[in-house]
Amino acid sequence: MNVHQFLLILLARKKVILSTLLVTVLLALGWSLVQQKTYKASASVLLNYKGVDPVSGLTMPGNLMPGYMATQIDIISSPNVALRVVDALRLASSPAVQAQWREASEGKGTVRDWLADLLLKKLEIIPSRESAVVEISFKGADPAFAAAVANAFADEYQKISVQLKTEPAKKASHYFNEQTKQLRDNVEAAQARLSKYQQEKGIVSLDNNRVDVELSRLNDLSAQLVAAQTQAMEATSRERAATGVGSPDVANNPLVQSLRVSLASGEAKLAEAASRYGRNHPVYQSASAEVGKMRAELGAALGSVSRSVGANAQVVRQRESELRAALAAQKSRVLELNRTRDELGVMLKDLDSAQRAFDAASQRFSQTRIESQSEQSDISILNPAVPPTAPAGPRVLLNTLVSILLGTILGVGLALLLELLNRPVRSSGDIKDMLGIPVLGTIEWRVKRPRTGLRALMTPRRLLRLN
Repeated sequence: MNVHQFLLILLARKKVILSTLLVTVLLALGWSLVQQKTYKASASVLLNYKGVDPVSGLTMPGNLMPGYMATQIDIISSPNVALRVVDALRLASSPAVQAQWREASEGKGTVRDWLADLLLKKLEIIPSRESAVVEISFKGADPAFAAAVANAFADEYQKISVQLKTEPAKKASHYFNEQTKQLRDNVEAAQARLSKYQQEKGIVSLDNNRVDVELSRLNDLSAQLVAAQTQAMEATSRERAATGVGSPDVANNPLVQSLRVSLASGEAKLAEAASRYGRNHPVYQSASAEVGKMRAELGAALGSVSRSVGANAQVVRQRESELRAALAAQKSRVLELNRTRDELGVMLKDLDSAQRAFDAASQRFSQTRIESQSEQSDISILNPAVPPTAPAGPRVLLNTLVSILLGTILGVGLALLLELLNRPVRSSGDIKDMLGIPVLGTIEWRVKRPRTGLRALMTPRRLLRLN
């Protein structure tokens, strides 16, 4: 089918097309006039996109997510918000509304749910493309009621946004409260164990000064022991040498030296008396007695010096033994202090860890408690709804224009359908397409204008022309 054939069909079926168009327009016009007038009230709310919590000061990047606006629209159009609007406006308490609910739903469900569904059907939410403003519109037969419902939806959306933010904070606050109590008990138990350990071990201070003092004392004892061991070795050597003639202690003793000089002088006198007088002479006897006395005194002096050196060596060895015992005791004390310090360090770490966990939980508990008590919302009502003065529907002009377009389309479609059901020959192209034979000529019928006078009587009404 070409354009020429299509135009011929439209020209031939113009009565059907015009009739369909007229009927469609009349039906649309009648429907528009019969319909009850509806009023549309709109309230604008502003969504805060700063993403900073006004209480805690923390950044909340969730507001910057692409689905944030869609989520807010879903919250506004949720049944929970609609039920809150029903309760806020006290719609379910009206006897007329309850009667309508029983008639419409035959008592199934609840009147609140039925009213919420009706409100959501007439609710319209339009988000702005380039701003954070959302328009909440409601259509109704009463302009004041429409404005009240739109404002109620905006108010309940603002309240439920606060509730959705504070409810998780309340749960978190309760959780952190329980954790804080448990962590406080842990801190007290760790502190009690530390205090008991300090009392058992006699630890007054928690610093390392005591260990340093004991280590310094251990080092001093070690140095004294080394010195005492050196002195003991020297004293032992001197003791052994004191029994002999070549002992330096004996040789350097002034008494021994004096007695040896006196003995040598007496022995010289004795030798002279022996050579001069003989052994039986009183002079010789006197000199011999004097030399014997000197030898006895020299022997006694040598014994005294030897005993003195031995006693000194015994004292030095005893001191060495005492220092060795003191060093062993000090070493045991230092080892015990190190073990005590290690155990004390573990207890201190446990106490410090428990204290840090308690401080962190306390801080989070304080923050979540403040957040749970915050009534600040990210939603602000920009423009509250006011009762409209002009109805929003029905739109007679728009419906008429739409009916004209729809009637034209229906008329053309009906004409094409009738043409397909009963296809007449309307042009030479139709004969060629239907029969498949060439067309040699056509007979064209023309209706002439009516003429007056004798010429009109002589002229036939229709002429046959062979083209």
